[in-house]
Amino acid sequence: MKVIDTHCDALLKLQTASLEQRKLDFRDAPEIETNLKRLEEGNVSVQFFAIFVNPETVTTIDQWKYAEEQANLFHEEIVGKNENVKFIHDWKDIHTLGPGEIGAVLTLEGAEAIGNDIEKLQKLYQMGVKSFGLTWNPANLCADGAGEPRGAGLTTLGKEVVQLNNKNKVLTDVSHLSVKAFWDVMELANYPIASHSNVRAICDHPRNLYDDQLKALIAKNAPIHFALYPVFLKKDARTATVADLCEHIDHVCALGGEKNIGFGSDFDGISCYIDNITNSSGYDYLLNELQKHYSEEQVRGFAYQNFINMLP
Repeated sequence: MKVIDTHCDALLKLQTASLEQRKLDFRDAPEIETNLKRLEEGNVSVQFFAIFVNPETVTTIDQWKYAEEQANLFHEEIVGKNENVKFIHDWKDIHTLGPGEIGAVLTLEGAEAIGNDIEKLQKLYQMGVKSFGLTWNPANLCADGAGEPRGAGLTTLGKEVVQLNNKNKVLTDVSHLSVKAFWDVMELANYPIASHSNVRAICDHPRNLYDDQLKALIAKNAPIHFALYPVFLKKDARTATVADLCEHIDHVCALGGEKNIGFGSDFDGISCYIDNITNSSGYDYLLNELQKHYSEEQVRGFAYQNFINMLP
């Protein structure tokens, strides 16, 4: 059974290694949880790779340079050196993937890198960014993130970015947004997605979504993809099981969102794991376990088909 995973941080790991004069091979480096070997073992058919520039560690002057470096690593190390990894330049490219091929989607997590320069946003589109998360946890010039106590919504610039995403058929990612910014996005976005967020009614974490937010995403036919991260699954937990993930799945199904569910693992960006699912190869185990609780058709939807049905 194929899998679409809408979030990982492999690009940051590749960049960090390069800056430290270390060489990580995307094909099989054990440090990379979403390396090619593990993606193949987990039957991942499409993997989203996030450009992430940590605003807490990278100065404003360097943020655009860091984002460009990660985009170049995506094109050179992930797509350029692996014949069976295909760059998803247009959403329809997903439909043309052949047997054994893996689609690679470039995304952005946090708009810090563009500052207030719309030309840089246009360059990101040209580089192939197909999903745009306005914030990480802090505030920036577009919006407040989930970790900003002020909890403000979108700025004028943030609204312009969402409208340009619409024009370019780029997804606007609501994961990491403040609650107010979430609702501002939902008013404007034609193509919203929660790429790696879970259910706040089950695990009260600022990165998770309230029921009214989940219902709004369902009403907009938007993907709701769960992070495979114990911290988002159980309050104050560092371990979790597939049964814990099923509680989140069941909750969204009860809200009418069975056809919205998918996965955005957050591999390479997390430090603890669901039992037996420590990297992309664990998807085989996950899907087998899920079929003990749900029908094969339902699991196929969670794994892959739901997202395909919602493509712009």
